[in-house]
Amino acid sequence: MKKIILSIAILGSLFSANVSAQTETSGREKVYRATSEKVTELKHTKLKVSFDYQKEQMNGEEWLTASPYFYTSNELVLDAKGMLIHEVALDNNGKRSPLKYDYKNDVLKISLDKTYQKNQEYTVYIKYTARPNEVKQEGSMAISDAKGLYFINAQGQDTNKPTQIWTQGETESSSAWFPTIDRSIQKTTQEIYMTVPDKYVTLSNGILKDSQKDANGLRTDHWVMDKRHSTYLFFMGVGEYAVVKDKWKNIDVDYYIEKEYEPYAKQIYGNTPEMIEFFSKKLGYDYPWAKYAQISGRDYVSGAMENTTATLHGSDILQKPGQLIDENKWEDTIAHELFHHWFGDLVTAESWSNLTVNESFANYSEYLWNEYKYGKDQAEYHQMEDVNHYIHNPSDFKKDLVRFDYASREDVFDLVTYQKGGGILHMLRNYLGDEAFFAGMTDYLKTYEYKNAEAHQLRLSFEKISGKDLNWFFNQWYFGSGHPKLNYSYTFEPVKKQVTVVIDQSQELPFEFPLTIDVYDNGKPKRQQVWVNATAKNTFSFDVSKNPDLININADGILVADITETKTPEQNLMQFTGSKEFKSRYYALTAIKDQVGKTPAATKLLSAALKDPYFRIREKALELMDLSNAEQFKALATDVEKLASNDPKTLVQGAAIAALAKTKDKKYLPIFEKGVSAVSNSVKGNSLAAIVSVDPSKVDALADKIDLEGASEAMLTQLMPIVVKNKVTSQMANIAPIAAFYPFIKFQNPELGKVAEEGYNWIMSSDNLKATESITKLLGQAKGQMGENPQVKMMISQMLKDGLSKKMDLLKQNPQKAASINPQIDAINKGIENFK
Repeated sequence: MKKIILSIAILGSLFSANVSAQTETSGREKVYRATSEKVTELKHTKLKVSFDYQKEQMNGEEWLTASPYFYTSNELVLDAKGMLIHEVALDNNGKRSPLKYDYKNDVLKISLDKTYQKNQEYTVYIKYTARPNEVKQEGSMAISDAKGLYFINAQGQDTNKPTQIWTQGETESSSAWFPTIDRSIQKTTQEIYMTVPDKYVTLSNGILKDSQKDANGLRTDHWVMDKRHSTYLFFMGVGEYAVVKDKWKNIDVDYYIEKEYEPYAKQIYGNTPEMIEFFSKKLGYDYPWAKYAQISGRDYVSGAMENTTATLHGSDILQKPGQLIDENKWEDTIAHELFHHWFGDLVTAESWSNLTVNESFANYSEYLWNEYKYGKDQAEYHQMEDVNHYIHNPSDFKKDLVRFDYASREDVFDLVTYQKGGGILHMLRNYLGDEAFFAGMTDYLKTYEYKNAEAHQLRLSFEKISGKDLNWFFNQWYFGSGHPKLNYSYTFEPVKKQVTVVIDQSQELPFEFPLTIDVYDNGKPKRQQVWVNATAKNTFSFDVSKNPDLININADGILVADITETKTPEQNLMQFTGSKEFKSRYYALTAIKDQVGKTPAATKLLSAALKDPYFRIREKALELMDLSNAEQFKALATDVEKLASNDPKTLVQGAAIAALAKTKDKKYLPIFEKGVSAVSNSVKGNSLAAIVSVDPSKVDALADKIDLEGASEAMLTQLMPIVVKNKVTSQMANIAPIAAFYPFIKFQNPELGKVAEEGYNWIMSSDNLKATESITKLLGQAKGQMGENPQVKMMISQMLKDGLSKKMDLLKQNPQKAASINPQIDAINKGIENFK
């Protein structure tokens, strides 16, 4: 699963003080979470289902084949959430014999006809009705809802939203749509007969074996999965999708996409076959399943989900050329979910405590794909962004990567398991070397294929291949918490011509780790590899010709650590020009933020950064500079003009246009006016903002050209005032990421906060379901990052109540629009309930 991480820059550390004070269990008592006992082993699950769109229910029949796992048993205990159970029987080659059963508290206990021995199979038949809206379990920060089966616009009342059905099984929600043993440690083959209106297509795990037309405009599709996988990975999808065909070797690769986006399917998904080929070779294990399909779902409750052979993505994957020419923002997620088909689907975490063997690997696959496809700088940038999410979230510092004391199983879907876990794997890779690291992954997959595993078994595979003892590494990084917090000092001894570097660890428990140090002697770096012992202070001496110009620790950026250091602009310039590694260059660039316009060294660094081969460096330099400063204008403007017109990356062109706009010089209007007609959202949006900045009289004429779909936070901030002032209704939903948080923005940026408040009130006074749902969805996603601060909850609750009042007034004034306004009222009421 790829969970959503809010990255709204304008919020900054809005909730950080509150979050850091939050306990790991939010005040709930810790308990030991043992791996589920395996009493019964599922063998095969056969389902026949049809859907009641009006009631939002599913009629189901199930034939469940199972056996006692080891000890004899005369009972079958299943999870079945919110259901009506109509019939339970023993099925013996089609002959049914009624069985006694007890169903309460979402548990179905079935008394078998006799006591069965280990591996003695039986088949139980169950007729039931799944009622997802009756499911009581609640969602979490990672997965915002947990009712398992979702009917989207089931009655077709929203003309702007397609009718869809999709399922979400992780963590334990498959039992909301079929009785099962809802634990990751249970694996079974499956088949599903899905009866749907003939106008819809279906998707499930495995292969479509048969499709038969039925009476009354219905059709029944028969999907078969002949390899064992965990029950949380079962999937059904139904809707009006186009199916765009692709191929990897003899494996079908299909993209189920809303018809509006069909022309762009290959731009969105098209790298999938290459990803399958790359991962297959890298892992030494070919893609293990019979097909691979991807589908998107409206109103999805997380980011994406790796249902075996049938990945479900949230609708944010749906992008158009203006977004895609800038950057396919979902490509990392496409790689992430595909990689799960080895780590997670083929070999599955035996318990949620060991989720790292699923999610940390999927997170690291994003690094691997970027490294292969776009180069090491891109991989390093992506991982830097990821690890920094963890480093800047103190509430996660006391959490072990493998933990058995979580309050809710979904608590484990966090920055430790994903972002920190991916960084840990990168450290392990660099310690072992590529050959041993990837051979260890191959051994792990082949040893535990179609089974379950935990972190200890991962360690054993790496040890088996490398011959190294890795307990020191796993004890620190997997079964411990936190990370090194480092500061350092150095002294030069002119007689010995040596520099002595002292590394201090300030965290409670010292770590041991390899560390890369670059010592700059006469302006050139000499790389030193040292081993830091698990003590508070470590001292190292190196030969030098004179007092070093610069000491750069963690120069390769591999160590997951928080490093405190102070460098002069001149040293940062030296680090930037002397470093091959992306992170050292990027950190040198960002370190001069407060010196820009004040020192020649900072200007020289910006100039060098504009010529960097990696586009994120060029983009960042453009963001940092201020061409209204005469010195910077003289040194940089010519290069910035060239980037605005000719950079191969449209994101850099857009940033260059924004940099030129700060001059307020009308001589750049031709560049800006040309940019308004660009395909790129970045170039177009920044050009519009630039024209408005340089010549405000043109704002009214340009307002209808604004398109903020998929826009960056910086661009939203720039263009939101224009959208709100001119009531650009087409962009109402796109300003939601700022409008949703206006009470907090007002504390940090009163001017923007005032516009955001106006935008919020505009949305709440309008008949716009998409914009209203965007507000409530964003607030729901943010809830987990807000912690338990009652003041924050009260502020949001009051904001939603004010919005509800406006919607009620709107309904009174426009009773004929009840069909469209009532769903908005329902969404706001649900949001208010969420923050009680």
